[in-house]
Amino acid sequence: MADFTAKDVQALRQATGAGMLDAKNALTENGGDFDAAAKWLREKGLAKAASRTGRENAQGAVAVSTSGNVGAIAELKCETDFVAKSDQFTSLVQEIAALVAATGDDAAAEKADAVDDLKVVLKENIELGRIVRMEAADGHVIDSYVHRQDGRGVNAVLVELDGGDVSLAHEVAVQIAFSRPTYLRREDVPEAEVAEERSTLESITRAEGKPESAMDKIVEGRLTGWYKERVLLEQAYVKDEKRTIRQLLGDASVVRFAQVAIGG
Repeated sequence: MADFTAKDVQALRQATGAGMLDAKNALTENGGDFDAAAKWLREKGLAKAASRTGRENAQGAVAVSTSGNVGAIAELKCETDFVAKSDQFTSLVQEIAALVAATGDDAAAEKADAVDDLKVVLKENIELGRIVRMEAADGHVIDSYVHRQDGRGVNAVLVELDGGDVSLAHEVAVQIAFSRPTYLRREDVPEAEVAEERSTLESITRAEGKPESAMDKIVEGRLTGWYKERVLLEQAYVKDEKRTIRQLLGDASVVRFAQVAIGG
C-alpha cells in the first residue's frame, strides 16, 4: 500500500489541476512520491487543468430544480458554448441544482471534485458560478422558468408569490426572464441611483431646449419610463402590454425573485 494521505492527494490536485481519482492513482503508481506523481500526470496529459484556471469562462449553463416550496438555480461556467451544451456539462449543472434544492446552499461544494474532473475531461476552465436557493414560507408558492438555447439553460428565474398559484408564478417568471428587471418595486431602487438618473434627464431635457416651466413634468415623465425598464411591478406584461405586472398579480404579491443568466 502506497504511503500517502488524503492531504497529499489534495495537495497534488491543487498543484496540477488533476481530478481526485487521477491524483490518487498517480500517487499510488509512484509510491507516494509527490514529484514523480506530478510528472506522471503531466505525461498522461492529466495535469493541464491548472493552466486553464485564468482563462476567460463567460460561457456556461444554468439549471433549475424545484420541489414543493423549495427552488434552486445553479450556474456552471466554461469557455465555449460547445462545451456548455455537452451532455456531461448540462447533466452536472442539473445535478448541482437538485442537490442545492434538496439539502441547502452549501451542498454545491460537494460537487467540487466532479467539477474538477470535468475540467480535465473537457479541457476547459470550468468552475461553479452563482447559486441561488429559495424556500417559500407556508402558504406561498414558488415556480420557475428556464430559457434554453442549443439544449442548455441560459437564463433561469425563480419567483416566490404570496397568493396566486403556480401558474401565475410561472407567468411572472417568464416576464422576468425576458424583461430582466433589476428591482421588485420602485422603493427598492437606491436613492443615489435615482438622483443620478434624474440629474442626467434634466441635462438632456435642457439640451433639447425644453422650457424651464415644463422641466419638472418632462423629467418626471421620463423618470417614470426609466422605472418601467427596471422595476418588475411597473413593467408592461409581455403577453398583454395594456396591463402592468402589478395588474396581472391582482391580489397576489411577489415576495422575491432571482435571475441568473449566462453572461449577465
